[in-house]
Amino acid sequence: MSDGEPITPEGLRALEAEVEELEGAGRREMASRILAARELGDLKENAEYHIAKDDQAHLETKILRLRERLKNAVVVEADESAGHFAFGRTAQVLDEESGKVHTWTIVGPTEANVGEGKLSVESPVAKALMGAAPGQTVTVQTPRGGRRYTVKELV
Repeated sequence: MSDGEPITPEGLRALEAEVEELEGAGRREMASRILAARELGDLKENAEYHIAKDDQAHLETKILRLRERLKNAVVVEADESAGHFAFGRTAQVLDEESGKVHTWTIVGPTEANVGEGKLSVESPVAKALMGAAPGQTVTVQTPRGGRRYTVKELV
């Protein structure tokens, strides 16, 4: 992958939507909280005001970080014609030890969410599965030893 942070088109849209939400509704809500807290009186002893200002600083930091991610994002389109598991592709993968079949998509590191079946391209499991064709078994080294996964099918 090229310089920058690989991201799927869906991940880019989600990132843009999050920035838009925080810069719009998030900032408006924060301004309302600060205004309401200011009306409570002396700012030196006004805990509500100080908490709201701290929260505002956290919000602005989050927006800056997300904007930086957007700036560094490199959209990588999934190659649907490839006959192997690759970035942006989804596959049914059998865990040979447990017998459980997982549906996993290989995504950029900031999109990763194992609960949603999104594996970071930087994770050991994704690295081992990258390039594996249906029917191929790979071994991933874990702290408890090797774990075998078989790509059942590309979705």
